[in-house]
Amino acid sequence: MSPSARTASLIGAPTDVGAADRGASMGPEALRVAGLEAALRARELEVLDLGNLSGPGNPGGPPVEGYRHLPQVVRWNELVHEAVYGELRAGRLPILLGGDHSLGVGSISAVARHCREQRRRLRVLWLDAHADFNTRELSPSGNIHGMPLAALCGFGPRALTGLGGRTPAIEPAWVRQIGIRSVDDGEKRFVHEQGLDVFDMRYVDEMGMRATLEQALAGLDHDTHLHVSFDVDFLDPAIAPGVGTRVPGGPTYREAQLCMEMIADTRRLGSLDVVELNPAWDEHNKTALLAVDLIESLFGKSTLVRRPLWPRALPERANRAALAD
Repeated sequence: MSPSARTASLIGAPTDVGAADRGASMGPEALRVAGLEAALRARELEVLDLGNLSGPGNPGGPPVEGYRHLPQVVRWNELVHEAVYGELRAGRLPILLGGDHSLGVGSISAVARHCREQRRRLRVLWLDAHADFNTRELSPSGNIHGMPLAALCGFGPRALTGLGGRTPAIEPAWVRQIGIRSVDDGEKRFVHEQGLDVFDMRYVDEMGMRATLEQALAGLDHDTHLHVSFDVDFLDPAIAPGVGTRVPGGPTYREAQLCMEMIADTRRLGSLDVVELNPAWDEHNKTALLAVDLIESLFGKSTLVRRPLWPRALPERANRAALAD
């Protein structure tokens, strides 16, 4: 993590209004029960638990004009945006405890807003089984947890794309997606058209997790704020069953640990989302415990004290992580 931010703020957002299945609203408490605060303190962090945000309930209604529960999703993202932005301004590292991945709009737009004000670069690592780059025209379900990255890049309802005062909040070139293995047909074409850097599971299988992370982290420097958006369904469901949308063939335990450890080695982590943990599908809080274990690695836990392999003098592709002006 960034050496200047030694206090982590936990922000609970207990909602599943953007998801297909109920249950992600219980995610924040499952992470707390699994010992997240103690794990972070073991990494010599001060921890400030801000409790849970309070927003609208899940009405359980059908999509309206292509979006399910849009007013409720917007309100939750407004709350998340202000909470995350406030913690960044206070010099703390915000950790959003979701809740479904639609909350990434509020979280990442707040990070982008802060980076613009600080004249810093932004890099987003999107760890997920899904591309989350749907629009209402492309989505077969209307569930907004399949649309947050598209909204952040300016494609979607104005109430979401304009959070933080800039549309788009981010550029596709600032994003690296890792672990992708489930993309809708129309979404595939759209992702390709927008030029997103996607390291899908075939890439991970062929190149290995180390080479994948080397590419995804290339070009980071001291002026880069690194945001990790960790959707728990990134992991293979054999080790992480507690998610609403299980997709076989995800990273193994060791691959996931290497991913987190290499991110930790950059010392650039400035903010984090942990989303889509669904205790209703879990087995004795197994997935929450695993998530906490991986988060601890993300903040520097390792088997031995070692000299980091990062940062390396890897080339940065021209203008691919430009200042958020």
